Amino acid sequence: MPPLKRLHPAQDLFTLYVFVSVLFVVGVVFGAIMYNALTLEQQQQVTGEVGRYADMFRAGIMPDPADTFRDRALFHTKWIVLIWLLGATVVGMPFILALDFLKGVLIGFSVGTLIQEHAWQGVLFAFAAIAPPNLLVIPALIMASVAGIAFSLHVVKKRLLQSGGELAHPLLSHTAVCLFMLLVLWGAALLEGYLSPQLIRLAAPVLGAAAGGL
Repeated sequence: MPPLKRLHPAQDLFTLYVFVSVLFVVGVVFGAIMYNALTLEQQQQVTGEVGRYADMFRAGIMPDPADTFRDRALFHTKWIVLIWLLGATVVGMPFILALDFLKGVLIGFSVGTLIQEHAWQGVLFAFAAIAPPNLLVIPALIMASVAGIAFSLHVVKKRLLQSGGELAHPLLSHTAVCLFMLLVLWGAALLEGYLSPQLIRLAAPVLGAAAGGL
């Protein structure tokens, strides 16, 4: 992304990537340990929901791929638009970081629940249900977040502190990155609609066997 690198030295961008990535990982860890903070009744409710979800796939009851794709594509579009708006408004920069942390918490809680209740079978199910789309979603959200934070920092440095500097070109760079990441997220939505259900269907019997052995 040459435009961004001209505005921010490569080392500064690398620092942003590291910071956002570490924040996301912290969110994952926090989400993973959240399961242990639930009451026994809440844990049973969460486990029951996961079990019913797996039972549906074992019984061959699967969501319509096109509907899932549309729903997930819309969800990802809202998320990336929110990141773009928060970055463009400058004051929204802390909320971008909050979104990255929240995304980590959601993934960590999901994976943590599966592992706590189903051990290695839960890991297998997590690889089938959670991993494939997130291999695209997580890098895309991190890159869009860094673009938004980089633009916000540019505005702070050049406009608020130095009372000068171009805005159109940096904003265009921020917008271009977010649009490209949106295409990546739509690709993830395709995986969620068409590939993930098939992987979940294959992994669901393993999760059911683990539940039966408890």
